[in-house]
Amino acid sequence: MVVVLIGAVIGSVGSVFLKSGAHAVNRNWTSIAFNWRLAIGIVTYLISSVLFVKGMSNGELSVLFPLVSLGYVCTLVWSRLFFHEVITKVKLAGVGLILIGITFLGLGGR
Repeated sequence: MVVVLIGAVIGSVGSVFLKSGAHAVNRNWTSIAFNWRLAIGIVTYLISSVLFVKGMSNGELSVLFPLVSLGYVCTLVWSRLFFHEVITKVKLAGVGLILIGITFLGLGGR
């Protein structure tokens, strides 16, 4: 379970690098090929995928896979910290629903 959680956090960090790198992309292919932020984002997504596979091998898919959605919670925090995005009440309600859903799924696995 911990491996899946770590993978979710690493994946959310990858989304920060992908968004940051996307700001430098234009119609020229070299803006993608030599964009170190995009490269880091892709590598972190790859690492998170490897961790997900490793974590999924040791538990119930119906319990572990929803933990991936914790990456969305982390992404909300990162988007506020790094891109100064507004966290609205609706977004907080969405986070609450995610956490409630993960809790119920986790309890269902026992």
